[in-house]
Order: sequence, then C-alpha cells, then structure tokens
Amino acid sequence: MDKLVRDVAVDVLLQIEKNQAYSNLLLNQTVRKSKLDRRDVGLLTELVYGTIQRRDTLDYYLSPFIKKGLHSLEDWVKVLLRLSVYQLVYLDRVPDRAIVHEAVNIAKKRGHKGISGMVNGVLRSIQRQGLPSIEDEKDPIRYLALKTSHPEWLVKRWIEQYGFDDAEAMCEASLVPPSITVRVNRTKATAEQVLNLLQDEEVKAKHGDLSLDALIIEEGNLFETNVFKEGFVTPQDESSMLVGRALGAKTGMVVLDACAAPGGKSTHIAEQMDNQGQLISVDLHEHKVKLIKESANRLGLSIIETVVSDSRKLDSVLNENKFDRILIDAPCTGFGVIRRKPDIKWSKSENDVQAIRRIQQEILHAVAPYLKKGGILVYSTCTVDKDENEETVKTFVRENSHFSYDESLINRLPQRVAQSNRYQDGMLTILPQDYGTDGFFIACLKKND
Repeated sequence: MDKLVRDVAVDVLLQIEKNQAYSNLLLNQTVRKSKLDRRDVGLLTELVYGTIQRRDTLDYYLSPFIKKGLHSLEDWVKVLLRLSVYQLVYLDRVPDRAIVHEAVNIAKKRGHKGISGMVNGVLRSIQRQGLPSIEDEKDPIRYLALKTSHPEWLVKRWIEQYGFDDAEAMCEASLVPPSITVRVNRTKATAEQVLNLLQDEEVKAKHGDLSLDALIIEEGNLFETNVFKEGFVTPQDESSMLVGRALGAKTGMVVLDACAAPGGKSTHIAEQMDNQGQLISVDLHEHKVKLIKESANRLGLSIIETVVSDSRKLDSVLNENKFDRILIDAPCTGFGVIRRKPDIKWSKSENDVQAIRRIQQEILHAVAPYLKKGGILVYSTCTVDKDENEETVKTFVRENSHFSYDESLINRLPQRVAQSNRYQDGMLTILPQDYGTDGFFIACLKKND
C-alpha cells in the first residue's frame, strides 16, 4: 500500500504547486476519494506537509545535482524529487533503497525512460556524495531562511519585528506538526466528564496547557467518537480559545461576531453565554456560513443567528442594532498557523500584508459604530505580523478617540499569559514557540461613555 501513498502524494503536491491549492483542504478531499488505509493516511499527511514545509531546504539540497537547474524540470519531476529527498533526509522508517526504487517506478509510469534514469541518477548521487551544507551560508537571514525553509523576505521581516532569537524560534516552531486540541462544550459537560467519556471510546486525552476548556488528544480517532458527534467537543487551538475568553460575553448579552466562519469562536461565545442571549454571526461566503450552522447544530447551540454579508456593509442587514460585545476575528495573512497550513508561507507576499491591512482597517471602522457605549470590542488575528496586529489597532484608536485600550483584558487571560512580556496595554501576542500553540494576536478595546 505504501507505493500507492507516494503516487497519491505526488498528485497532491503537484496540484498545490500548479494551482496554489490549499494543502489542508486538498488533503482532506484526497483522503476521502482515495480510500486509503488509516495507517497510510498518516504517512500521506506526513509526506505532503513535510515536503511543503521543507520545500526551499529540499531545493537547496537538490540544486547541485541538476545540471540545468531545478527550473528546467517539469513540475511533476521536481515534486517527485523533493518528495524523495524529504524521505531520505527526514524519515527513517523507510529504507533508502526502497525510496529510490519507488521514485524510479513512479517516474517510469509518468514519464519516459530518460526521466526515470535522471531521477535514479540524481538520488543515487545524493546517496553517494551527501548533501550540501547549509552551515556554509554566511548571511544570517539567508542561513535561517534555508535552514528552516521560510521565504527570505518573511524571515527578514520577523527579525526586524522580533529580533533574531525570537524569529529563529518562530521559524523552528512552524516546522513542528500541531497536536489536535479540542474545546469542551461546557453547556453539555465538564472537561473531566469528557475525559472519561473519551476514555470509554478508546481515545486518550489530557488537559490543555493554556485554556480551561481545552483537551489535547494523544491517541485515537476523535472524529469517529460519539463524544464528537454528539457535540461534547469541537476542534480548536488553545490560543484561539483565548479570544472567546477575552471577549467576556455573558448570559443574556447581544453579541456580534463580524468575521465568523467556520464558527469556532462563535460557538465558544455561545457556550460562554450558556446559550442564552443573542449572537449574530456574519461571514461573506454562503458556503462558510453553512459551516457555522452545522457546527452550532452539532453542539446544540440555538442562539446563533447567521448572516451572509460583507462586514464592511452591515447597514443593510443590521439596521441600528447595538451590541454589548463585538468580535472582529479579522482576515489576515495567517502567519501564526504555518505549521497547520505550510503553503501559506509560499503563497503570500509582502504586498499581501499591506493589502490585507487595508481590509482590516475598513472592517474595524465599519463595525465599531455598532458597539454600545461601555461595550467591548475584541480584534484578533491568527498572524504574528505587527503591521496587521499592533499597528492596525493603534491606527484605529488614534483615529477614533472614543475608543481606548481595555486593560481589564488581563483579568480574563490565564495567569502565565497575562504575566508574560507579550502582554501590553490591552493587547496580547502569542508566538508559536511560546506554548506550542498557533501564533495569535488579541486586542481589547472599550467604547467610552
């Protein structure tokens, strides 16, 4: 079965390379269609994510062995070589000779004899001669970019914003596969009760490190359990769970989630409100709003009212509603979740940061008037870029004098987070290396009377 896995991996990687397809979505579709054995699904995931995560490092290793340069190869050949070198360098469960043999077979099947001979020659040369050393690279930015396989422009940006040590730690952390974490639906059970229920279904889990509602899945297939199907838990990263806590929505409040899909934070807010009050969840795309509804139904949450709309044009759907709490989980570059979606680092450019920042400003300015006086607005992103985070919020506060930073945020955060040097003036940044979670940003603003 292993052989089929590599063939499927080449197909997935090729689609990502040619069509800029999202790795996580494509992989899920492929797994459903290919009917692979569960053990093989794990290997496929590792091969696809690993090859994308390490793309530039793999290209650096391959370059000396391809006379006319990597750019001269057809896409499928380039992808096959990357996949093979990834296995040779980073996986030890498959013998090297089997990796080379399988690559040659795939090349024979997809191409002609000349190509399979070239693939064989390149891989055998690497085995004989060894890999070029990244340690020879003298420029610190290029060295870090190659060692951790990140674009140079992004590494440079992170060094400027956070210093070399934090940037290096962030690059390294982005290569570590994420654990599966779930949020306990507190309207149905406590974390302890859910741990026992999971144990009955042969899923091993433990309490999370950051969030009271979090469980980390250590073994077993969570998504096949009754615990999942009956809405006792929902998948969510621990740093993302802090957003709902930061908002501090209470029973009976009227709340707006302005960029709500796929619904993880909306459902968390509804749970915190004990499913009592009114929560309007807005998103631009109908198919994504459907996901919010499905999630709310599975979790048994009835207070969520979904709206399909651009949150910059809410006047046509909201009339003069005034909200006690507003969450803007803004569109962003997503640089905090590279370990989950490795293609993000290759598909985004520096220009994207500024373009997205403009959209963030537009959403903030459009949505803020719907907040009641004395109400709280939380702005959050899953990026670590300071232009999209602190600078966006500072610009908004500068231009809207009736908003100020809400220092009471500190009381709604876990102590270890609140006491960290990443918290300042009602704003919190979490980098991926801090707690092994996604990178995240949360800012809390109050509308003054």
